[in-house]
Amino acid sequence: MVFSQREDRHLLLWLLLFAAWEAGSGQLHYSVPEEAKHGTFVGRIAQDLGLELAELVPRLFRVASKDRGDLLEVNLQNGILFVNSRIDREELCGRSAECSIHLEVIVDRPLQVFHVEVEVRDINDNPPVFPVATKNLFIYESRPLGSRFSLEGASDADIGTNSLLSYSLNSSEYFSLDVKRKDEEIKSLGLVLKKLLNREDIPEHNLLITAVDGGKPELTGTTQVKITVLDVNDNAPAFEKTFYKVRLPENAPNGTVVVDVDASDLDEGVNKDIVYSFHQDMSPEILSKFHLDPISGYITVKGNIDFEETKSFEIQIEAADKGTPPMTDHCTVLVEIVDVNDNVPELVIKSLSLPVLENSAPSTVIALISVSDRDSGANGQVTCSLTPQVPFKLVSTFKNYYSLVLDSVLDRETISNYNVVVTARDGGSPSLCTTASVSVEVADVNDNAPAFAQPEYTVFVKENNPPGAHIFTVSAMDADAQENALVSYSLVERRVGERLLSSYVSVHAESGKVFVLQPLDHEELELLQFQVSARDAGVPALGSNVTLQVFVLDENDNAPTLLGPHAGSAVSELVSRTVGSGHVVTKVRAVDSDSGYNAWLSYELQSAAGSGRLPFRVGLYTGEISTTRVLDETDAPRQRLLVLVKDHGEPVLTATATLLVSLVESGHTPNTPSRTLVDSTGREASLVDINVYLIIAICAVSSLLVLTLLLYLALRCSTAPTEGGPGKPMLVCSSAVGTWSYSQQRRQRVCSGEGPPKTDLMAFSPSLTPCPVNQDKEDKLVGDIDFSVKVSREQPDPLLHPRGGQTRHLRGPHRAGPGAGADGAGAPPVQGGVQGPRRPSGSKSAEWHFVCEFSDRPGGAVRAERGVQHPPGGDRGQAAAGFPRGGGGEGH
Repeated sequence: MVFSQREDRHLLLWLLLFAAWEAGSGQLHYSVPEEAKHGTFVGRIAQDLGLELAELVPRLFRVASKDRGDLLEVNLQNGILFVNSRIDREELCGRSAECSIHLEVIVDRPLQVFHVEVEVRDINDNPPVFPVATKNLFIYESRPLGSRFSLEGASDADIGTNSLLSYSLNSSEYFSLDVKRKDEEIKSLGLVLKKLLNREDIPEHNLLITAVDGGKPELTGTTQVKITVLDVNDNAPAFEKTFYKVRLPENAPNGTVVVDVDASDLDEGVNKDIVYSFHQDMSPEILSKFHLDPISGYITVKGNIDFEETKSFEIQIEAADKGTPPMTDHCTVLVEIVDVNDNVPELVIKSLSLPVLENSAPSTVIALISVSDRDSGANGQVTCSLTPQVPFKLVSTFKNYYSLVLDSVLDRETISNYNVVVTARDGGSPSLCTTASVSVEVADVNDNAPAFAQPEYTVFVKENNPPGAHIFTVSAMDADAQENALVSYSLVERRVGERLLSSYVSVHAESGKVFVLQPLDHEELELLQFQVSARDAGVPALGSNVTLQVFVLDENDNAPTLLGPHAGSAVSELVSRTVGSGHVVTKVRAVDSDSGYNAWLSYELQSAAGSGRLPFRVGLYTGEISTTRVLDETDAPRQRLLVLVKDHGEPVLTATATLLVSLVESGHTPNTPSRTLVDSTGREASLVDINVYLIIAICAVSSLLVLTLLLYLALRCSTAPTEGGPGKPMLVCSSAVGTWSYSQQRRQRVCSGEGPPKTDLMAFSPSLTPCPVNQDKEDKLVGDIDFSVKVSREQPDPLLHPRGGQTRHLRGPHRAGPGAGADGAGAPPVQGGVQGPRRPSGSKSAEWHFVCEFSDRPGGAVRAERGVQHPPGGDRGQAAAGFPRGGGGEGH
């Protein structure tokens, strides 16, 4: 580019100004003329930014531009910013007064960003341009002097002085060029008639208009004006009104008449005939919607009229006669479109906050709703409503904007999903409406604990179960969902005696199955009571407990055990031949660790092979061996008796006792029994002494306790009426050491965590007369004690009384000794499990039966009894007595 000396001075001044501005703003500013050649120097950018040339490459020096990244480039060898490609200011910035390229210079290590502005200076590279190269004008010869004919001026893409245009017209005696300016900007350009035209002299005039810009060097543009002189038609058509205003409802059907325009012409002949037409500058939209009849002037509808698209139309109508040349007149028709309620409201739901937690507070925003209607007035006024009976409401936040908010408390377990229908209705007549559905899902919150069907379950398990046996399945339901409804089960750990509960049972965490980890023994544990906890997986976790009562049912797994001298080897007995029938020789005693029928023992005498009819028999339930007849000389002097002891379980378990009976003459009966019998009797006597001392100590302590309880009850019940009926069960026994009473409503091993089973001694009374005791034969004294209870019920308990009876036998401490009476046969005890509650509400009374025996001779016993019930098939000499835990089948 070639610049004059003056321009160089201007450029230097600009550079100084930019340098000063750069120092103040912290940015670099350069300038470059447009259309500069490739490689044109712009500035030493690296030096100006304070960067060393050697560090440009290591620090990854790079230049970025938002829009035109390829116009300028930096030489990394010398740090010079140069022109990389053609810069066209008009293409880059249009007619904007300021034009610059913004560059971002980035270096790393450390990261720095510099901003550089490169101003693109305008040069006069665009000449003025007219819209058309040739302009055709038709002017009547009758036009008066001073008539002005408008022309469109030229334009220059440059700015500033380069775009300031001046016009000139070649010499013409008929026309002059009229330029109207405003603030140095050309407003309009026109030709003024300065001499009357005469078509017969000059039918056509050719003019040349030249436009010159203010740049250096100047650039010019030209246009040719071709003027055709027309013949005169003296009178032009005239409209009745120059302005028509009509109202047209939207959606008017095609063919609807909008308006009738009318014009008249004073001429005659063809100069009087008028043709109507739309102005040539009418928009295509008007031409597509309206039709103008050229003869009648009727304007009719031919397209869709939509108020929402265009509210009014301004139509320019031209009326031209058929003269030569034709003369015209113009009028304007303003068509105002009247709105009709033809648009349904538009409803938009957005910003959904789903799902909604069921513990969300009222007024929680669920969704934002906006409504609109393209109609106007009442037709565009929209109201919103919700479906009834939903816990939500609409709150207006702004015109045509609503919030869907929570109106009441949610409960997912009741309703987990709401289908909310929003209705938007306008105010038109008839009104139009639209609906939108919002599916509001209620998210679960862990607000429900797992629940069992009942608070307590009773389970019956036979003893000797296999380890790991499944005995029960607990199940809890949680009304929540997903992880809040995932229930896991666990034991509520505690100690059962000396052991942990988890050593007995386990619970599967997922299925709730309860397993027994080891074989259970009814003789050790009758009831195992524990709790199972069910907890969900929510946060925080909720849980509940259920109680399981596991009753261990007895099985016949213990054979009868012989007591006393019969337990080891054969026992010898001496019997005089002079004894009569029914003489008691001895008594076989046995116990069974089982309970119920499994512990009910019976005795049978088995004959030896080859022996004849024996003169002895054994009591079926007492075990007493007695003579059946008077002994004679034919009886063998030595009799071997086999006593079979068996229980009533399934299968039957047995034990055998061997008795050697020697028949002697009456004068030869030894005073001292066999050594075995003496030793056994001595051991039993010592046990009796220990029991007596133990009973005395227990009675003393229990007496104090009962006395305290009686005083307390007397004070509490001093005003209460006395009710009739039997009192608490009481056992009264008189002996050489005094009188004592024993009460046991329920003796049962119950493992419920409260402690070991207890046997309550309820009352003691030293007021009864002691039973007579022979001190000389005290070493042979054996006391037999048995306790039984008779429970009167309105309805029998078939589980506890399989034979339909109403007698319940409870077991107590037992001590057996020789010489019991022949009427001490035991009744069959109750067999089966225990089902709680033990005493139903219909229970009326409980009666205890007591038997106290003291024996000091082989042939009989002193027996006191009360309330004796006899077993089926037994005689009244065999008293019914309940077998104790480990009790025997001998007489009590």
